[in-house]
Amino acid sequence: MSDKTIRIGVDIGGTFTDFVLHDETRRLTRPGKRLTTPEAPGRAIIEGVQRLLDETGSTIDQVHSIVHGTTMITNTVLERTGAKVGLLTSEGFRDILEMGREIRYDVDDLMLEPPPVIVPRRLRVGIPGRLLADGSQHQPLDEAAVAAAVRFLVETEKVEALAIGFMHSYRNPAHEARARDIALSLYPDLLVTLSAEVAPEIREYERTNTACVNAYVQPRVHAYMNRLQQDLATLGFAGDLYIMLSGGGVTSLEDAKRFPVRLIESGPAAGAMAAAFVARGRQERKVISFDMGGTTAKMCLVDDFTPHLKHDFEAGRLHRFKQGSGLPLKVTVVDMIEIGAGGGSIAAVDGLGLMKVGPRSASSVPGPVCYGRGGTEPTVTDADLLLGYLDPAFFLGGEMALQVEAVRKAVDERLAGPLRLPSVQAARGVQELVNESMAAATRMHMAEKGKDPREYAMIAFGGAGPVHAYGLAKLLKVSRLIVPMGAGVISALGFLVAPPAVDDVRGYVAGLDMVDWNHVNGLFDDMAARAKALLERAGGAGQPVDLRYAADLRYAGQGFEVTTEIPAERLDAGHVGTIREAFFAAYAERFGRGAVGVPLEVVNWRLSAVLPGRDVSLARAATGEPPLRGVREVYFAGFGDVQTQVIDRYALKPGDVIEGAAIFEERESSYAVGPDGRTEVDPQFNLVTTISAKTALAGHARTSLSHV
Repeated sequence: MSDKTIRIGVDIGGTFTDFVLHDETRRLTRPGKRLTTPEAPGRAIIEGVQRLLDETGSTIDQVHSIVHGTTMITNTVLERTGAKVGLLTSEGFRDILEMGREIRYDVDDLMLEPPPVIVPRRLRVGIPGRLLADGSQHQPLDEAAVAAAVRFLVETEKVEALAIGFMHSYRNPAHEARARDIALSLYPDLLVTLSAEVAPEIREYERTNTACVNAYVQPRVHAYMNRLQQDLATLGFAGDLYIMLSGGGVTSLEDAKRFPVRLIESGPAAGAMAAAFVARGRQERKVISFDMGGTTAKMCLVDDFTPHLKHDFEAGRLHRFKQGSGLPLKVTVVDMIEIGAGGGSIAAVDGLGLMKVGPRSASSVPGPVCYGRGGTEPTVTDADLLLGYLDPAFFLGGEMALQVEAVRKAVDERLAGPLRLPSVQAARGVQELVNESMAAATRMHMAEKGKDPREYAMIAFGGAGPVHAYGLAKLLKVSRLIVPMGAGVISALGFLVAPPAVDDVRGYVAGLDMVDWNHVNGLFDDMAARAKALLERAGGAGQPVDLRYAADLRYAGQGFEVTTEIPAERLDAGHVGTIREAFFAAYAERFGRGAVGVPLEVVNWRLSAVLPGRDVSLARAATGEPPLRGVREVYFAGFGDVQTQVIDRYALKPGDVIEGAAIFEERESSYAVGPDGRTEVDPQFNLVTTISAKTALAGHARTSLSHV
């Protein structure tokens, strides 16, 4: 048996970097948390890994693998700090990035700013050569023009990476592949992205844009990951480094460097995978995943233990809630809504005398005022502190003392004074505003899917998630809350429980009744072979692979599709009825009804290949100490100030029941429950709160602890 038995998950957030160390032989799981170092993200990783090893009596040579997620790709696109990229496209299609979909994302805005373009026009070159829609060659590729264009882009314009996106290459990649070979024969170290590899689907604009964004972030991702590898090697790490994909799977470092655009939602996906893991352990089939950290809040639906996925994503929007104002990408991502509402979100009074919370964040530098690191603008965390949700002497287990008086002064000067309110009332306003913002976003996200939040339980995690979960659940009329052990670092756990996975797609448009099934089976065979090879590189050699098939279908004449699960077997005309009925069900679930007598059309064919996941738990045996730490006054909306018992979570054991208002404290987070809550510790050490439909009298809440 190998002596490398430790796996470590690392989640770099805007404020904190979270860690989970798991050693299966010692049945040891240890969480950790450090402030993020944005100027050098790898430093927080190295320091956090070293500390976990010291705390567990482990050595770096025992570490089998580290699984990591990153927001670097998103931040690079948002901040426009990527590489200088050149684009080769089909002659006559040089302006495809500006033409886009030829629609206005806001028809009422006369001063509309167009979506940003990653590659300026002077760095785009049209190449003679043309394929037809069926993949056959209409005009041969002009290889001399390719060579001249590449020389111009590299030698004259000094591009750092090259994207190639030719018409209809999703059906036949031959021209793109030949252009890459020519480019690499001239400049072997040039980073080249083919649209036919990164997004082999119809829609030239989205496919070309995806290739451009991949090339845009690739040099930065290469540099970051190479540096991280070197830093870990200096620490003595000789194991494998894996990366979380935006769709919730895990891939090898080499494939992540080749297709970094597939990591654009890498960090947030881990939280959704952790929520799905917790849901499966409790057999909760309908769950809202609520992840609130220091910078953002993320909500995702998990049905039947699987997070909702989508196969397109819009990055770097000019306007957060205006579809079409960003860069459309053809990548598989966990379908979630993300808003600028975190513990570090800044509260301020605007020019109209109204209080606003977020999306600006204090991040980790300087951080909220209470951190004492130079922050001067009050944040959500500062408001939570004033309202009694946080213990200033037990934040991060007492490692970071919070500055209450500095917070009170900042709230008085920045909020309470301009609003002519007492400071505590201003803090209440901050908390209620951020809760309402998250509730509104969640309602909108669920309404778009035809879902009712009252039918769902909520799993809350992240550093700030358990603090705000009760207030959010009340607004959504969710009656059951679940907070797992180690909720403050549960996203890092997601890296360890997420299975290695590959999502692939091939574009082949055909009427459902006219599909060439031999061709489709060939596409699936090709995708399956590629997926298995990738999973082997991700450490899956010899493990069973679960293959899942899907197709993007639409009514003939529609512009967009609905992804529909189809049988994962050799397909033929006998499957048409099954596929049609599956589409009708998926379409009706989303839109409430379907059309009658309209033929169906298939656009894309999809395959997901998944290896078995790992079973990891953050639960630990009860300490044996008395659970009650004390009592303090906490404000709960609808109840006022309530004398609330403070419970040591580590002292609780399965079967313990807490009636009424309580604050459950652990090292990485605090969980607040109002007077109308009943909380039980389940066999997995999750805190499960049932919120009563009855409303207690404000300020008169009974709290008790019992064991059943």
